[in-house]
Amino acid sequence: MAFRVARWLCIAAVMIAYPLLAHYTNETRESNLGAAVAIAPLAVIAALLAWRSSRRVIMLGLLVLSCVALWAEWPSLEAHFGMVYWLQHVAMQLILFMTFGRTLIAGRIPLCTRFAAAAHGVLTPRHERYARQVTVAWTVFFAAMALTSALLFFLAPLATWSVFANFLTLPLVALLFIAEYRVRRRVLAGMPPAHLLDALRAFTSAEARPR
Repeated sequence: MAFRVARWLCIAAVMIAYPLLAHYTNETRESNLGAAVAIAPLAVIAALLAWRSSRRVIMLGLLVLSCVALWAEWPSLEAHFGMVYWLQHVAMQLILFMTFGRTLIAGRIPLCTRFAAAAHGVLTPRHERYARQVTVAWTVFFAAMALTSALLFFLAPLATWSVFANFLTLPLVALLFIAEYRVRRRVLAGMPPAHLLDALRAFTSAEARPR
């Protein structure tokens, strides 16, 4: 129990400290620190994937070679560290956009419909329509986030983009969650409430079952 609490406290600390530090480097143009902070998430993810790979030795070797290449190109990375921040942010928005959007293609089940079915079982036609509309809303939202990120990065000062990326992205996501919940309580009155985490657990369990 204590380990679990400590782990979540560490995660919370990182989620608070990283955007603050990233914004500081964008605002002050601390290029050396900015480059290090910008590549830190990629380096951590790459290290974890390499360590967990079935070809660990090969992947770790490639990771070492990548680190050598980064060291050789460090001056260029310092000069363009803001671009690294932006690419990470816009890539995440585009990945989420495609994750939701591709399920709207004819013949596929919208992602939010799959979440709802995992949480509630058989859905009514009205609930299915609503879930599809929610999937559309999230698709449009992430497309708008990616577009806004690009416009601010290329047309506004780096510090302005940084405020949007580091301090407004998560609150905007949370705001859409809250708005969707309030709309759902009105549109689907009488439907037992289901929390997002419960739906995700049910969906993950359903996907993990052998077919």
